[in-house]
Formats: sequence, C-alpha cells, structure tokens
Amino acid sequence: MSTYRQPGTVVTEHLFDVPLRHDDPEGETISLFAREVGAADGVERPWLLFLQGGPGFASPRPVGRDAWLDRALRDYRVLLLDQRGTGRSTRVNRHSLLRRGGAEAQAEYLSHFRADSIVRDAELVRRRLLGDVPWSVLGQSFGGFCAVTYLSFAPHGLREVLIAGGLPGLSASAEDVYRATYPHVAAKNVAHYARYPGDVETVRAIVAHLLEHDVRLPGGARLTAPAFQTLGRALGGLSGSHELHYLTEDAFDAPGVLGDAFLEEVQHRLSLAAAPLYAVLHESIYAQGPGATAWAAHRLRPAAFDNYASGPVLLTGEMMYPWQFDLDPALIPLRDAAELIAARPSWPVLYDPAVLAANEVPVAAAVYHDDMYVDRTLSLRTAAAIRGTRVWVTNEHEHDGMRVSAGAVLDRLIAIARGDA
Repeated sequence: MSTYRQPGTVVTEHLFDVPLRHDDPEGETISLFAREVGAADGVERPWLLFLQGGPGFASPRPVGRDAWLDRALRDYRVLLLDQRGTGRSTRVNRHSLLRRGGAEAQAEYLSHFRADSIVRDAELVRRRLLGDVPWSVLGQSFGGFCAVTYLSFAPHGLREVLIAGGLPGLSASAEDVYRATYPHVAAKNVAHYARYPGDVETVRAIVAHLLEHDVRLPGGARLTAPAFQTLGRALGGLSGSHELHYLTEDAFDAPGVLGDAFLEEVQHRLSLAAAPLYAVLHESIYAQGPGATAWAAHRLRPAAFDNYASGPVLLTGEMMYPWQFDLDPALIPLRDAAELIAARPSWPVLYDPAVLAANEVPVAAAVYHDDMYVDRTLSLRTAAAIRGTRVWVTNEHEHDGMRVSAGAVLDRLIAIARGDA
C-alpha cells in the first residue's frame, strides 16, 4: 500500500486478493486494485465506491480533484475500483487468456467477470476496509447495472446508491435491449446529419471508398465499411457528433487517398486492445437464466444500417458484432472464446425483483431522456420496481453526463438522495 499527494487530494493505493469463483473461496484467487482518494484537509468522511461503466474499463485515473471528484470529495472519501479484469487488477487480455488454455477454458474463466462477481468483490473489499459499516455506491452506466445487482445481493452493505445513466432492464434480454436502442442510434444519426448536412456526402464517400478498396490501418488491420460505421458509438456523448465531423472532414488527403492522420485516429477509436472484456462480454451483461445471447446485435441489426446505395449512411452504436473478432488484432485470438460466450446456454441471474421491491436503501438515479445506450423506457420500468427510487429524467445531458458536467450530475444525485431536490 502506498500513499501520495496530488493537488487537493491524498491518494492511497490498495491491493486485495479475492476468489476467482466466489462459490469456491478456497480456490484460485485474483487481485483487485483500488485507489482511495481523500480530500487533503484530513477530515474523515464516509466512503463512496465508484463503479465504472463498461464492461471492461478501468476506473478513472485522477489528477487531483478533476471532473466529478471535486464534488464527491466534499462529502465522501472515494474508492476508485479497477473492476476484476481491468486496469491494475488481474488483467484479462489476449496474452493472459491464452495462458488459460483453449477456448473452452478461456470462456469458462471469462464467465466470472460479470456484475455478480464484481459485486461480491466489492463486498469483500468493503468488509476489509470498513468492517460492518455500509458505504455509498456511485454507478455510471454499466456501473449502475452493478449497483442494482448490489441492491439485489447485498443491500446490507449499502448506505445509499447513486446511479447515472445505468438503470438496467431487470428482465430485458439482449434482444430486448437492441430492439430498443437501434432506433435511438438511428435518431442520433439524423440529428448529426441535420447539424452537419455536408457530412452526408463526406461519409458516403468514405464508405464507398472502403467498399471498393482494401484499406489498412497503420497497425495492419483492415478498415471495412461496417467497421467504420462503429465509430457512431461516439454519437452517444456530448461532443461526439462534433468529433466525428472533424474526423471525417479531413479524411481524404487527395481524391481516392485516405490520409494517414485520419487512419491513425480511426485506429485509436476502433481498437479494443485496452478493453477486450468490453468486446467479449458486452452482450452477456444482459444475460440471465436460460437462453444464449447469440450475437443479438448482429441478428437484430436493421437493414437500414446496411444500406449503402442511397441516403445517408447510418453509423452504429454500442453494439458488438462477430466480424470485429476477425479485424481487431487484439480480438482475433479471442474469437473462439467469444463464440462460446455468445453460445452459452444459461447464465446466473443478476437481479432479485423481490428484494428490490422491498428495498430500504435510498436510491437516486439520473435517466437521460435521449440516452443512445440505455433505453429510458426500460430504465423507468426498473426505477418503478425498486422501492423508494427517486428518478431525475433529463435531456440536459447525454450518457457521459457524469464525466463531463463538472460535478453537476453528481451534485443533483446527492441532493435527490438526501431529499433536497
């Protein structure tokens, strides 16, 4: 454990050993890394666990009281947890998975990296740090899904729950999620092209070039038209439309020549080398009970997204497709394991409706009205099913509101949880 100072904060690093399989506490263990961030004034404050969005992304790397931390540190001591498989916790990537053995062994290992295991990890960490004292939890996006699992499995460990853009459908399958979110993605495309009408022809020119040529990114991966379309996941953030406009406006160095700067930026945005768990487990975060996810986003993809002949080319969103495991060098070695994950016939349940209906933990949730990733109808249905949940529905923010609002979203959630808003 090491401690150091940053502007306005004191940071302490923690490392915990937890069971890989919580039903086998004496078996294999993995490591969890977490940063404790406290205000530099030395005042003791209650703990707030932050659960990052994803799946498969490490917790934020803070620099002092940046972003929402400034607001959080007025009331809490914050624990930034690298969820299992991410960051400085025992990492999951193509190298570590290959050491597990073949595809079946890899897929079995990966099955222990969902919200149910993350919540049990968090409970072990809480008991080691706080004993019997409950703590507050802040969940962003997938972190909110984990928070609802926490409310289901271990409400005794919770003082209050704050959720930003992360109320899951309690019984929604992957198919239900993509039926709901594909129309949101299409609407974001319409809004983008209305804002930047010249991008209709620009994007069509890029896609036409990709359909006719074998284009390679600087790292050697092939850039196809469908791969380019996945850049549309940026449209769910506050500045994503503007970023895509600036990216595509400089795509061609000359007629028929895609520029190196464009290709380098596309490679950076497309690669999942830093978060392979996001790719492999993305659909499984919706899976409960019997039924394989079976590449639901691929199966349900509307024909409009494959229309390259006329009209604006529609970019896609937070969906994973099997062909991505043929293109991204970081994912190619994981293709067989990903197929087994997609074909897995049954998954443990993630939510307990009876426990949630009897909930006594204060819950405050921000539901973004125009959220491209988490359908508001499913979220509001879940809010109604969790006793005592207070909801703030807003179109002031996009899905990344927690990160980019300079603490405004968190401030509102805290006020709601306390009955002050």
